[in-house]
Parts: sequence; C-alpha cells; structure tokens
Amino acid sequence: MKIILALVLTYTFAFSKVYYSKVEPYEIRTIASNVSGIVLFTDDNMIGKKLSEKVFIKIDSELDEDELNAVNKKLIYQKNTLLLDEKILKNLKQMLKRKKENYTKIKNLKIKSRIEKDKEFYDVVSSENSHLSTQKEINNLKINIADLELRKQQLIKNINDKNISAQNFVLYDIAVKAGQTVNLSTPLAKVADASKALLTIYLDEDDLAGLEKKIIFIDGKRTDYKISRISYIADEKNISKYKAQIIIKSPKVFSKLEKIELQERK
Repeated sequence: MKIILALVLTYTFAFSKVYYSKVEPYEIRTIASNVSGIVLFTDDNMIGKKLSEKVFIKIDSELDEDELNAVNKKLIYQKNTLLLDEKILKNLKQMLKRKKENYTKIKNLKIKSRIEKDKEFYDVVSSENSHLSTQKEINNLKINIADLELRKQQLIKNINDKNISAQNFVLYDIAVKAGQTVNLSTPLAKVADASKALLTIYLDEDDLAGLEKKIIFIDGKRTDYKISRISYIADEKNISKYKAQIIIKSPKVFSKLEKIELQERK
C-alpha cells in the first residue's frame, strides 16, 4: 500500500516546476513634484506606515495663497461690475428703442426742419454707440472673469500640489528634506500599495502552455491563485524567459522569499 501511495504522489507531482519569488507590494509609486518651491517640512515618522489624508510633505505656498485671495477679490469686483453694466445695457436698449421709434415718426414730416431731424438722428446714433460701448465692456468683463477663474483653478491646483498626501498608501521613502528647493519633476517620495501583493516568476517558453490549468502551491500549500499577468515578450534581463505575476493577499511582512510550485495533474 505504501509503495502504491508513493507511486501516486510521484506521478501527481512529477509535472511540477519550482520557482522562488520575493513578495512585493502590488505597486510602488514615485511621487514627483508638479511645482517649484522650498520644502517646509517632511513627516519622516510616517515612513513604513499607512498614510491618511494628512499632509506628509509641505512645499511653501504662501505666495500662491496670497495671489488666490487677490484673485477672489477681483472676481467679486468684476462680477458686481458685470451686473451693473448688464442693468445699464438693458436701460440703454429700451432708450434706443424709443429714440428709433421717435426718429422714424418724424424723419418724413415736412413740418420738422432738417436741423431737428438731424438732431434726432444724431441722438439715435449716440445712444446706439453707448449701447455698443457698454456691450463691448460687458464682453471684456466676461473675458477678464474667465481669465481670473482659470487663474484661480491654477492656483488651487498649485496649492494642492504643494501639500503632498497619499491616502491608503504605505510611505516607503522620502527623498527630500526641509529647506530643500524642488523643481518640476523632482522626486519627492515613494509610496506602496500594500492592499495586495505580487509574486513574480520567469517562465520558459514550454511553461506557457496550459497555465490556466496549473495548480499553484506557495511554500508547499495549495492555493486557489492563478497567474494574474503574463508577458509573451521575453524579458530583457532574463533572456528567453517570460515574466508572469501572481496577485495574492497582502501579507503581514513583505519582501519574504516564497517557494512557488506550478503543478499539473496528468
């Protein structure tokens, strides 16, 4: 009986390949600066910990905040002026309408002198010019308001970009110090998505067939995991090998070396 069992086990796991992989976070992301400025502080105590909405790197945004306040005040003035001009335009439109009606009535009357008719005509033209001038001012105000709104959004983005946070990520490393000047694209920190983990192995071409049918054992324990990602382009470093990744649950400790077996029952 023992001989039969041994033969069965040998037969069952004969079609098995063993690999080793370090458990890595699902993603490691580099946060680069979108702005220029002086770093005011960094929260180095958060390295290795899960981040919240709290800022862990602060870049000086005082000038941006001052300009934003000024822009908000200008927007209030411009919008109030726009409302007044629109009321003026409405009055001018009614006035112009009446003057045109009056001129239409007298322009062919023989009892009215040429001077009187010309005076009415010039009055109509003057009112129409005032109407057009006010309309032009309104258009310019709308352009100015649109420009200010765009600047406001740019300043808000700049201020947000100077307050670095990465909720639900683990802080892996901080690359800057307080007092340092950073520019656009300067690396600020590395954060990791530790909600899941990745195991990476490199397969031979022969191993690519029937991957979906293979059973994955990790450290000798059978799992329900499957190959999550597979590259059918040979790896640059591991020549003639094909990169495959298995997404697993997040472990308590990362970077541990795991033994992986791909077994196929025949």
